[in-house]
Amino acid sequence: MAVATTTDDRIPVVGSRWWRPRVPATVGYLSALVIVTSIFSALSDSAQSKMVLHASTNLHNLLQGRVVTLLSSALVIGDVGTAWLIMPLLACLLALAELRFGALHMVRVFLAGHIGATLLVAAGLWVAVEFDWMPASVRWSEDVGISYGAMALIGALVFVVPSRLRIAWATVWFTAAVAGVLLGQNFTSVGHLLAFCIGSGVGYGMIQTKTPVTRRFTRVERALLGTSVILAAAVLFG
Repeated sequence: MAVATTTDDRIPVVGSRWWRPRVPATVGYLSALVIVTSIFSALSDSAQSKMVLHASTNLHNLLQGRVVTLLSSALVIGDVGTAWLIMPLLACLLALAELRFGALHMVRVFLAGHIGATLLVAAGLWVAVEFDWMPASVRWSEDVGISYGAMALIGALVFVVPSRLRIAWATVWFTAAVAGVLLGQNFTSVGHLLAFCIGSGVGYGMIQTKTPVTRRFTRVERALLGTSVILAAAVLFG
């Protein structure tokens, strides 16, 4: 027996879905960044410094067992003006990665780069301090922001760029990251290089284990990719 379906019966189903974002992880993370940055901008200079030091993944915090900084550091951008400029660019990179990788995998790549590069840099700094290659004051350096995670996503995009451009994509950004190390000569630049390598490793791993994405970029995705390139250049040389 056929059962009639009224328009009213279908309204709740359609209405419950129309508002759901296509990139929920991007929306969620950017919302958190906006909230934290808004609060941060309202603080005094001294309070901002305390907040940054408390959230930093510096040697002092990590050796004290404050592992929560591995996550909190990705929610704080130390300069308010820079934060408001970077967030729209970051949104484009996150959205592109989420559209192509899916939310869960995008988050995994971002965290792998952010946490992995942070721990590798911290290990290098610990050795340098122990052997007096660097001053002990580096233990309290400010180390917050989104740049490690962003560079990991740039590296992982090798999975979705056309196959003929993969080697060029990886080579250009690896060379740029090395140039950033030579020009910057600081541990943050080293972290960018390490994060990119982590992301590239993940991307090439996906090429070996998953069916490569052959769908061409849409116009929106090409715009997102172009903006992501601007963000990566700003991270490495800004």
